[in-house]
Amino acid sequence: MLQFRPWQQALIAASVVIAAILAAPNFYPKEVVAGWPGFMPKSRINLGLDLQGGSYLLLEVDTKKVIDDRLTNLRQEVQRAMRPSGGRDRVQLQSLPTVNSGEDTISVRIRDEAQIEEAAKRVRDITRSGALVGTGVRPYEVTLTGPRIDIKLTPEARRAYGQEALADSIEVVRRRIDPAGNKEVLIQPQGEDRIVVQAPGDNDPEALKQIINRTGQLSFHRVDRSVSSEEIQAGILPPGRMLTPMSASEGPGALVLFEDPEVTGDMVESASAGLNNDGGGFQINFAFDSRGARRFADYTRDHIGEQFAIVLDNEIISAPVIQSAIPGGQGRITGNFSPDEAQRIATLIRSGALPAPLSTLEQRSISAGLGADSVKAGTFSLLIGFIAVVVYMLMSYGRFGIYADIALVSNVILLCGALSLFGSTLTLPGIAGVVLTIGMAVDANVLIFERIREEVLAGKPPVKAVELGFSKALSAIVDANVTTFVAALIMFVLGAGPVRGFAVTLATGVVTSVYSAYVITRLFAGLYVLGRRPKTIKL
Repeated sequence: MLQFRPWQQALIAASVVIAAILAAPNFYPKEVVAGWPGFMPKSRINLGLDLQGGSYLLLEVDTKKVIDDRLTNLRQEVQRAMRPSGGRDRVQLQSLPTVNSGEDTISVRIRDEAQIEEAAKRVRDITRSGALVGTGVRPYEVTLTGPRIDIKLTPEARRAYGQEALADSIEVVRRRIDPAGNKEVLIQPQGEDRIVVQAPGDNDPEALKQIINRTGQLSFHRVDRSVSSEEIQAGILPPGRMLTPMSASEGPGALVLFEDPEVTGDMVESASAGLNNDGGGFQINFAFDSRGARRFADYTRDHIGEQFAIVLDNEIISAPVIQSAIPGGQGRITGNFSPDEAQRIATLIRSGALPAPLSTLEQRSISAGLGADSVKAGTFSLLIGFIAVVVYMLMSYGRFGIYADIALVSNVILLCGALSLFGSTLTLPGIAGVVLTIGMAVDANVLIFERIREEVLAGKPPVKAVELGFSKALSAIVDANVTTFVAALIMFVLGAGPVRGFAVTLATGVVTSVYSAYVITRLFAGLYVLGRRPKTIKL
């Protein structure tokens, strides 16, 4: 048990050396690390919000707006289904479908009683395609009351759509703040309708809010040229119309648009910036999904020669005239765009629109100075704890205390290497986890040495006493560390933010502590007792 073959000794030494190499980038500036050869590791331990400062936002998702938008879109689909193109019979309505947002209901009144069954069939066909994923539950209940058809959103669907809006909002916010995925931004849900955003290194919450709160809502609208300039100046617009200003790139002015969009931004599959094919400047290239491509093709085919507007965040970014049908599902937005503006718009379109407005419930910033103080305090406590443990082991166990201290240093190297390899984020509680790991690292050695001491007092020879000490202490070491590891795992799964950082360092420290205490200490103890064959052991 105490004998290690040469290849085993080399493997143990290599593990410590590799960990030291992995941890090396933490001790050099980023600029220096970036210039290292490609085979050298460049991953490092990231500092969390509480160590390097940053911004904290607590956002609330307006899930009611999501439900209202879904009902409005469904109302438009129902209206199209009652007045279809392509030769199907039109269903005569008493009035346009109405939405009761308070009761989550859409009401459709049919003029001809003979068409009620046909109208109900079309409504059921529309709502049948929206079954909740994974449950098989239809989100709408369709009921007939005389000439009226009511479409009501179910409570299960309301909860599911709220959860979906929360998850989609988190993903959109993540793509806007951290499109490359390398900023260690923490974005996670809190409750049913709130989002926590923590951005280390960014000390301007207002700027962060501006990035997040851009709705990114892209839509394509018909232009109504029948409204005169006098009516516009008087603020008199026909029902279902809206006056929309031109963006800065398009110049001053405004156009009257139909409120209901022909195509919406959620149908855009991709977007990118590129050189303008017709001249100078830049353009935005986009492609629709199958649903958007079909709508866009039908609209451009039926409205050749008419002007239509591309609206982003309630501003017209382009208003071209349709020259011909566009059946391929691809298009481009031309205008007087600069390279940065074209890239920004493409990124905004690509990241998608926020499914619901976000309101800020809480915001605060942590200064870099406070983070630096935290790093100093954490580092100081780490050094004090390390020195105290080293001195205690030397005074208590002599030569074997030296072996334990060597294992302790190896444990710190292994821990830093592992955290660097994973690219973990170190928070102040994480530093506490490292300090706790150092204290726990010698627990296994204490168990082993005390067991060896008992065997020596029982009259066992040194080699046998050391061997029995390690073997008999193994079960206690495993039991103690497994329970700690399970506790860390539970904290990681159920915790959030700094709690998870503490759990990561604690769980990693448990693994490296057991390895260093039982394997590395045993290696040195075995080399000593088997090589020197001492007649007595002083513990």
